Amino acid sequence: MADPSSYRPKPGQIPDSPGVYRFRDEHRRVIYVGKAKSLRQRLANYFQDLAGLHPRTRTMVTTAASVEWTVVSTEVEALQLEYSWIKEYDPRFNVKYRDDKSYPYLAVTMNEEFPRVQVMRGHKKKGVRYFGPYAHAWAIRDTVDLLLRVFPVRTCSAGVFKNASRTGRPCLLGYIGKCSAPCVGRVSAEDHRELADEFCDFMTGRTGTYLRRLEKQMMEAAEEMEYERAARLRDDIEALKKAMEKNAVVLADATDADLIAVAEDELEAAVQIFHVRGGRVRGQRGWVTDKVEEITTGALVEHALQQLYGEETGDAVPKEVLVPALPDPLEPVQEWLSGRRGSNVSLRIPQRGDKRALMETVERNAQQALVLHKTKRASDLTTRSRALEEIADALDLDSAPLRIECYDISHLQGDDVVASMVVFEDGLARKSEYRRFQIKGFEGQDDVRSMHEVITRRFKRYLAEKERTGEWSDSESTLADTPSDSRGDTSSDTLGDAPSTPSGDTPADALTATPPDALTNSLTDDDGRPKRFAYPPQLVVVDGGQPQVAAAQRALDELGIDDIAVCGLAKRLEEVWLPGDDDPVVLPRSSEGLYLLQRVRDEAHRFAITYQRTKRAKRFRASPLDDVPGLGETRKQALIKHFGSVKKLRAATIDQICEVPGIGRKTAETIAAAFAQAAPAAPAVNTATGEIMDDEESETTAETSGEPVSAGAPDERRGQER
Repeated sequence: MADPSSYRPKPGQIPDSPGVYRFRDEHRRVIYVGKAKSLRQRLANYFQDLAGLHPRTRTMVTTAASVEWTVVSTEVEALQLEYSWIKEYDPRFNVKYRDDKSYPYLAVTMNEEFPRVQVMRGHKKKGVRYFGPYAHAWAIRDTVDLLLRVFPVRTCSAGVFKNASRTGRPCLLGYIGKCSAPCVGRVSAEDHRELADEFCDFMTGRTGTYLRRLEKQMMEAAEEMEYERAARLRDDIEALKKAMEKNAVVLADATDADLIAVAEDELEAAVQIFHVRGGRVRGQRGWVTDKVEEITTGALVEHALQQLYGEETGDAVPKEVLVPALPDPLEPVQEWLSGRRGSNVSLRIPQRGDKRALMETVERNAQQALVLHKTKRASDLTTRSRALEEIADALDLDSAPLRIECYDISHLQGDDVVASMVVFEDGLARKSEYRRFQIKGFEGQDDVRSMHEVITRRFKRYLAEKERTGEWSDSESTLADTPSDSRGDTSSDTLGDAPSTPSGDTPADALTATPPDALTNSLTDDDGRPKRFAYPPQLVVVDGGQPQVAAAQRALDELGIDDIAVCGLAKRLEEVWLPGDDDPVVLPRSSEGLYLLQRVRDEAHRFAITYQRTKRAKRFRASPLDDVPGLGETRKQALIKHFGSVKKLRAATIDQICEVPGIGRKTAETIAAAFAQAAPAAPAVNTATGEIMDDEESETTAETSGEPVSAGAPDERRGQER
């Protein structure tokens, strides 16, 4: 525990101007970020008598070892910089709202040639218009199904769209009139985009214009005795009205506002937000946070506004934001919101009328969310605590293993050997800490040797970080006695099975790890970010029996690490193996500890096999063009588009290749040489049917369906994959 007086700046050093300050711990990690109208006055509050500080503030200043600040011109700049640093450093003592679920949005991809209506979750993308969030994805689909009668916008995936374009046949929605079928040219790109714009206008609340227009068209059709057309327009009007009824009018028509309510106690706070557009509730979301610092309701509201609008611009920020308490000071926050929107934003507390009544409804939702969260958390905490205690007792550990790391090896008959590392903290998955490895130390199938390599590489980086921060004085000699591991490993973070994250559909951005000496040089003392491989577990779990456990323990012994427990969980009988023991530890089938170990092991297996399948699919889709230096994706696509297939490109002359825009003589010669050196392709096989296809058909199938096409025999080895 540090004494704040040991790092307290001298009074004359702190400027009396707006700015943002950061507290760092002894390892230079940023643990708190704050802003102030006057840095001198604000920082002086932290360095008073410890007995007069709030318990949480006292914990923060005694954990910190230094403080630094950055002066800015205005309070608005301070607000923006504080938000950016909280997002960047993830300080442990700052209020951080976490969604209690991943809310779905109704999204229209206006950044595509033919905009698509779909359900989206996760981070927002540029050029996509979002409506919501909604409580349930089925609510979005019900609404879209009704609106497609009037606005038949494309809803199909890219693969279905390409396949329909190739065959000249639209999908079912095109036949029943719920899609304008731009894939087969029934409407032009301009007309389809106009439909998408009208769809977005209706969703933003401009409903009266379209209803009046349809009613006028219906009356004209009836007067001209076109009764079938009039009946269809009548049904369209009913569909629009039914879609509107799903969101009842709560405020005056054309009112755009967000209502934010806070329910709190001494330890936690719940925030509920209602999004009102066109007088109707268009979306709802909720957040929960631990109150790790002494904070007022106004400050909670300010943090909620930062998270809600920190990355939004334009109409995503409404004209009016209603809150239960105003931030102090109000003017910088209001000016910041107006800057995000591009016009004035009113931030106020509703006092009377419909807005006050709706705010009371939002407050009741916040209270219920806090009660429900506390009920769930109490139950979860009890169960998780019992599971960790059972594991500690069964493995004879000194304390409960608050951080557990599990490793698994995955391959397909010795090909594409990879490994995974998953992390559970306090019995919950910490997906931002997940890592994945490529086994490059040897060729072939050897799970025991692979496990030894992965454990060695992971904990070498841990020792390198300890040496860098000075936490372990003997690390230098240990590392000097350990052979240098120059093999790279591929590590990446994951957010779980979501459309925009590495669930097997979209691979994560890979980070190639470096040897300990290079890693030490690349990590500076001033960045303050959480480091990869920096935090040791109390327990290492490996997927396997005695051989895998012995390999993991041997790797730790070679590195001189003796304070981390190791165990293995064998799949066949769910037995727990310990290093050096001839008999396994058998936990009762009803044990919460066994259930937790199974979840950890299964998650490691899922993460490893997802990565292995991604690598295998990528290898199947490999092309000789991949080996041409300096040839990027744009020019590859230009080549395929010009020649139509790799087969025709392979048969082309250098002069013909030079005809492709962007391809010079030297590049064309390199491409021709790459094809000349490449081995003849084996017969391509459709993995779904086992049918042997020619080159052009296989390339078209792979492009339209996204399924890997195997060379040689059909993929009958899925059952031998581990």
